[in-house]
Amino acid sequence: MANKWVYLFSEGNANMRNLLGGKGANLAEMTNLGLPVPQGFTITTEACTQYYEDGKKINDEIQAQIMEYIVKMEEITGKKFGDKENPLLVSVRSGARASMPGMMDTILNLGLNEDVVEVLAKKSNNPRWAWDCYRRFIQMFSDVVMEVGKKYFEELIDKMKAEKGVTQDVDLTADDLKNLAGQFKAEYKEKIGKDFPSDPKEQLMEAIKAVFRSWDNPRANVYRRDNDIPYSWGTAVNVQSMAFGNMGDNCGTGVAFTRDPATGAKGLFGEFLTNAQGEDVVAGVRTPMKIKEMADKFPEAFAQFNTVCSTLENHYRDMQDMEFTVEDGKLYMLQTRNGKRTAQAALKIACDLVDEGMRTEEEAVAMIDPRNLDTLLHPQFDAKALKAATPIGKGLGASPGAACGKIVFSAEDAEVWHAKGEKVVLVRLETSPEDITGMKASQGILTVRGGMTSHAAVVARGMGTCCVSGCSDIIMDEANKKFTLAGKDFTEGDYISIDGSTGNIYEGIIPTVDATIAGEFGRVMAWADKYRTLKVRTNADTPADAKKARELGAEGIGLCRTEHMFFEEDRIAAFREMICSDTVEEREAALEKILPYQQGDFEALYEALEGNPVTIRFLDPPLHEFVPTEEADIEKLANAQGKTVEQIKAIIASLHEFNPMMGHRGCRLAVTYPEIAKMQTKAVIRAAINVKKAHPDWAVKPEIMIPLVCEVKELKYVKKVVVETADAEIAAAGIELEYEVGTMIEIPRAALTADEIAKEADFFCFGTNDLTQMTFGFSRDDAGKFLNAYYDCKIFENDPFAKLDQTGVGKLMEMAIKLGKPVNNKLHVGICGEHGGDPSSVEFCHKIGLDYVSCSPFRVPIARLAAAQAAINNK
Repeated sequence: MANKWVYLFSEGNANMRNLLGGKGANLAEMTNLGLPVPQGFTITTEACTQYYEDGKKINDEIQAQIMEYIVKMEEITGKKFGDKENPLLVSVRSGARASMPGMMDTILNLGLNEDVVEVLAKKSNNPRWAWDCYRRFIQMFSDVVMEVGKKYFEELIDKMKAEKGVTQDVDLTADDLKNLAGQFKAEYKEKIGKDFPSDPKEQLMEAIKAVFRSWDNPRANVYRRDNDIPYSWGTAVNVQSMAFGNMGDNCGTGVAFTRDPATGAKGLFGEFLTNAQGEDVVAGVRTPMKIKEMADKFPEAFAQFNTVCSTLENHYRDMQDMEFTVEDGKLYMLQTRNGKRTAQAALKIACDLVDEGMRTEEEAVAMIDPRNLDTLLHPQFDAKALKAATPIGKGLGASPGAACGKIVFSAEDAEVWHAKGEKVVLVRLETSPEDITGMKASQGILTVRGGMTSHAAVVARGMGTCCVSGCSDIIMDEANKKFTLAGKDFTEGDYISIDGSTGNIYEGIIPTVDATIAGEFGRVMAWADKYRTLKVRTNADTPADAKKARELGAEGIGLCRTEHMFFEEDRIAAFREMICSDTVEEREAALEKILPYQQGDFEALYEALEGNPVTIRFLDPPLHEFVPTEEADIEKLANAQGKTVEQIKAIIASLHEFNPMMGHRGCRLAVTYPEIAKMQTKAVIRAAINVKKAHPDWAVKPEIMIPLVCEVKELKYVKKVVVETADAEIAAAGIELEYEVGTMIEIPRAALTADEIAKEADFFCFGTNDLTQMTFGFSRDDAGKFLNAYYDCKIFENDPFAKLDQTGVGKLMEMAIKLGKPVNNKLHVGICGEHGGDPSSVEFCHKIGLDYVSCSPFRVPIARLAAAQAAINNK
């Protein structure tokens, strides 16, 4: 049989998600459950991939199957496309296998033309409704399919309302809407150069192509990169017969969740609009009423809806996000999916589902997106300052957290200001999907229109960005970049604070405090710790960072960058003296001044870690990073050294390197200046001895890490210096102290010769930031110049510095482990690049047998959860 590219809803089920997309699979599942779903068919994700393979064309075989399924759909519904008696109207929606809210486009009322409108007007005895549908369809089709911007049509509507002296769309009459439809078609012809299509089948094929195209639009590409969704998955297209929520006051449409997506509280949460279509709720064009009020308007439909909600939640065993329409008092389900939720809600729902007996602990751990936890660890407003402050306005608290910053009015401005290091709050009439990059660049988002389920709310919750939506008291003047609230004008650059939990808006800056973590967090983390096998350490250079990481569950330090300790005022002077010394003696004298500082730092770190392992990386950056650039500092150094300014400048110039990343740094410094390694060894060992004396019960065992090794003889040379110095210190103290000397694997040659290096190393730690740079041959500081072009050309789907390249860099890591472990059975292996906190990279580390991952303090909970999920998934 030829490929099956199209499925009726009655032919699919929830397990066919990869083929039918999330929406299609769930529509099929609801159909199988006997729920009231307007029938239709799904064009598969494979058809989308084929469309791109065929040069952005729908081939004859797929077209023929679509035509065949239109006939099947006409038979099921008893309606026909373009029919004068009983015309069929459909919605066309996208649905990838991973939910991408607001990323893809929807078209409603497809199948309308001048003849069909007249038929509907007569049959329904409601010409206003018929023309409203047609007007909406022309607008959506023009915007989504032909890419004529929405704003042209909105301007025409606003003009019409102003002429008629009304403020709401619903106050326009049938004749007004008929007139508008004519204006819309004229606008279409002017922009496109041909008439608006009247053949429903032509309309449908164009709409299907538009959905396929939207898989590759810029906002979908950004969303996929942020959410690890591969480009190759493609999107399905769902063609569904229309249910009308806008036929009059006995109709309506809504979006609801079976639990509160912001807090996780059990119970219906959602919004409803009478005499409206679904897009009105989601786009936030009118501010809706609460779902509970639907009980008064449509008691029967509401009772049925309640039953459907519990059926769906019990069936999927997760919180559901549903769209529905009521037509003539009758309920129709348009979609269901596992609802997007805040991190707080995710933890509460996971715990509640375990307590309700619906999920096991392992399933609960697997349900939570680790990246979401980021938001829990984000700032809230200082309670005292908040009490003292008076809100100037209030919207809906759509995404929790606290944000303050300078007001900007467009996504573009948000990006520009953010790039300059400014903190901004994006204030918009309403956001649309193309604002995504500006939303990412903002501390918070404030919208005038929209509800809890509008685009801004859903996207902000997903990103963990604070959002207040639907503050209708704001009088907006986007063109002049200002708004008025509580009688005061606010212009671009003014400070504003918003509270995404309460919806309150404040003038000026309110101080924020670090988040405190609630009970459910501890409970879920305890489950995660029970199932994971991978240890989680932190990258920390200061006792404060180490303490924070310990609070968040770190089991050691995987990377302490000693150079970060040199930049304080009193230390940098001594370090610069060392750099400018002419003899070993002078260098040693300068290093002697630094030794007590280093020792004190290490003691504080050991204290903070209470006997957990601490890996200290010896000096890594090239020396030119430490020399002064300001005239005054150069003069100061010259005086201290008894040299002239010119001599100092000559030394500085001699340190210049053409490619510092691959220059005189890492263990190469210790080979050239062994006295640096000696000083650092003394500091590490003396600190360990002191802390061990103070806490005899702690297992203090320093791990000394030699960076940037590419040849075993290098390691051997530096290790000899370290061991001789350390052993002499330990002997002098008359104490027993174990220590380890290992290396970072961050040069491909080290991975390729790991069997040699493992003979000399007690541990390997993958420095994946440098290993990625060296493997790809580009520096992460410069990659930004061309990475976007690589994304656009589909050469890369992700930034290899954010998400570990498992194919290339991963292969080197795997090779190093396979070569190293047989030679040295005591060898322990970890990772300390930024990838240590990325969930997909953590899963890879679990698979190849690492002992630990190490990441920045705030990513420790993410890594703990990701490590547990990796263990559960790979059982």
